[in-house]
Amino acid sequence: MTLFEKIIAREIPADIVYEDDRVLAFKDINPQAPVHVLVIPKQSIPRIAEAADHDQDLLGHLLLKARDVAGKLDLKENGFRLVINNGPDGGESVPHLHCHILGGRALNWPPG
Repeated sequence: MTLFEKIIAREIPADIVYEDDRVLAFKDINPQAPVHVLVIPKQSIPRIAEAADHDQDLLGHLLLKARDVAGKLDLKENGFRLVINNGPDGGESVPHLHCHILGGRALNWPPG
């Protein structure tokens, strides 16, 4: 069971900012920006490269809820970044698909 599955099951506490029947959003414990929230699907998909065609609806829901959470966090006016890491070279640290919402300051490019 991954760290995120334990958060979904409430075995590990998290500072939850949004939840519905398909996704959960919570503050990152190691923030890389003034606002750093993770949005995760409750269905376990290890990473975006392993998503199947039948996951399309869930993936769309994940992105739209990331948009909504960013709005709730007052990030829409000045902007925010959505990041999905894939694999070790992509910076993935938990093998459970998740979207980072980063904001609250100007973000540099390229990121890494």
